[in-house]
Parts: sequence; structure tokens; C-alpha cells
Amino acid sequence: MTPQGSPDDLSDWIGRHLDPLEEREAVDGVTGSDFDLNPGWTWPSDKPPTPASVLVALVERDHGLSVILTRRADTMRRHTGEVALPGGRRDPGETAWQTALREAHEEIGLHPEFVRLIGLSTPYRTGTGYLITPVVGFVREGFTLEPNPDEVAEIFETPFGFLMDPANYVQHERELPTGQVRRFYSMTHADQHIWGATAGMLRILYERLYGAAVA
Repeated sequence: MTPQGSPDDLSDWIGRHLDPLEEREAVDGVTGSDFDLNPGWTWPSDKPPTPASVLVALVERDHGLSVILTRRADTMRRHTGEVALPGGRRDPGETAWQTALREAHEEIGLHPEFVRLIGLSTPYRTGTGYLITPVVGFVREGFTLEPNPDEVAEIFETPFGFLMDPANYVQHERELPTGQVRRFYSMTHADQHIWGATAGMLRILYERLYGAAVA
């Protein structure tokens, strides 16, 4: 369970389990990936992965923390209609956290002044060629959101406690056109199906926060 206390106490506790806000390339370091549940797979390309970032935006609500998630627009070329954390490809010269704030502003209208960043979670490599850094931050009250219709069909919040409960993660299998079978995590909350890279990154965040004791 997430520790109880003031928002500052909670953010301090979470921050102690994360990497500091600094630029760092994780291609040669510890990463999670789409292939974590498929150890026999090989990467589909020898090209270096494209750096990207997502924002894990934690909102203080009466019932506790919640996480801002989106459902991607049906017009998107990839991952149509899937649930995602706001984020995208890193522009040249950007840090991981700058990308996360910019993309959240562009996709859902979340102004950076409402976000207090506290750290970086484990980078996550996707089978589609991206290396995604999850950037964790607290969002203070007073913000408004507006989905970019070209990218986002819906914005919603999911309780942080639900996302941090390993009992809610289910492993599924899907056969790809190549004939390979991919295993992945998924979970469903309020009719929203969260799976693939998004579920994988949230699962890794759970493991960082609860998998090992940090004083």
C-alpha cells in the first residue's frame, strides 16, 4: 500500500525510489521492455531505439492519488485507440523531463507550471523501436485539460492504488503476423483496458516502489 501522510511526505517517499532528474542515456543501462515476458525474442531491428518520454502525472484527489491517462485517437497511425500515458518522441537537445512536459502540454493541455517533477522511472524499450523514459510528477490543483483531437480521443484518471496493486495485472498472449506469440501485462479499470507498454511501465514503477525496501 502507498504510505499515508502529507503530499510532501508522499512525494518524498516516491522520489527516493526513483532516479534523479538528469539527462542520461539508458540504452546500455538497466531497462524494461516489451520482451520482458518473452525472453526468447530478438529485437526486430539493429538500429538504436528512438528516445521518447511519458509523464506519470499523479493528481491528489479526495480518494487518494490518481494517474492521468489518455485513449489515443482513432486516426493515429500506430496504437490506435490504445490507452497511454501522455508523451512522445524526444526532440533534439531536450532532456527526458522536458519532453514529458512538452508532450503533456501538447496532447492534453496540461500546463507545466502545475507539475512538480520528482524523478525518473526505469526506461522502457518497445518492440516498435522506442526507448521511453517515464517521468514522474505531482500535479497541483487548478489545472485544466483539453485533448488535442489529432492525438487524444479521451482523458481520464485511474486510481494510483489500483495501478500499484500487482493483483490487478494479468498476463495475456497474442499471436503476431510473424507467428510469434507475445506475452504482455494488462488490466482493466472502469471499462478502460490498459495493456502493452503502458501496463509494462506502470508495473515496473510498482516494482521500483514496492519491490525493494528503501530507507
